Amino acid sequence: MTTLLLLGQLSACGPALDEDTRPRHARAGAGAGDTAADTAADTAADTAADTASSDPGPLTGIDVSGWNPGIDWEAAAADGARFAYIKATEGSYYTSDEYADQWAGAAAAGLYRGAYHFGNPSYSGGAEQADWFVDHGGGWVDDGITLPGVLDFEWNPYDGDDCYDMSPTELAHWIRDFNGQYESRTGRAPAIYTSANYWAACVDLDTFGELPLWVSDWDETEPVLPTGWTDWLFWQVSAEAEVAGVGAEVDLNLFHGGEAAMAEWAR
Repeated sequence: MTTLLLLGQLSACGPALDEDTRPRHARAGAGAGDTAADTAADTAADTAADTASSDPGPLTGIDVSGWNPGIDWEAAAADGARFAYIKATEGSYYTSDEYADQWAGAAAAGLYRGAYHFGNPSYSGGAEQADWFVDHGGGWVDDGITLPGVLDFEWNPYDGDDCYDMSPTELAHWIRDFNGQYESRTGRAPAIYTSANYWAACVDLDTFGELPLWVSDWDETEPVLPTGWTDWLFWQVSAEAEVAGVGAEVDLNLFHGGEAAMAEWAR
């Protein structure tokens, strides 16, 4: 039994660099490729509605980027994946050549799918990056399988200090600008991906707890939450999972709920 299926049995406890040098967590995407995925999305939405029930979850899923080319999404789904978050953009300068194929492939295999954006506050403003994200695949549509976008907010992988040479107040202002613009463009608030360690070091404010949290905390029994949050929606439990069809180590995540909760989040 694979790592993914084993984790699926857990209870719900609680600028730019070129492709060869970019950190795996800091990879991005391009256009959504909806033409290839429209029919598949309709079918997947029907399937999701048919299978939604009162099961307690959590659901297991993966997040991928340009570091994960050529995914066999049918194999990943057969291995237990029920959702995927796909990196769409970074800053206001980068999109991934893999995004369109990953977006369409996840839908064709019947997975819920969403896009995420790696924020680079040192490059441009939050609202500008939200627009870049939406304009390059990170939008949301009410099709039953598309999940709201995510702001990936973590350690600076480029020049400057870990906090992008910005103060907590400056970073908080940047996040608010991104979130506000994303919600105005899509009608949905984005989730925030971060870790307790990064948040404590660079932001350490409790003013974003109303936003859905995707917490990164690997190999823990229960995640440590950043300041301001009392619960998590997604939990990244590993960066080294083996999932059929991916062909390399991949980030593994839990969704804090079952099929019915995931269908509600998508809607």
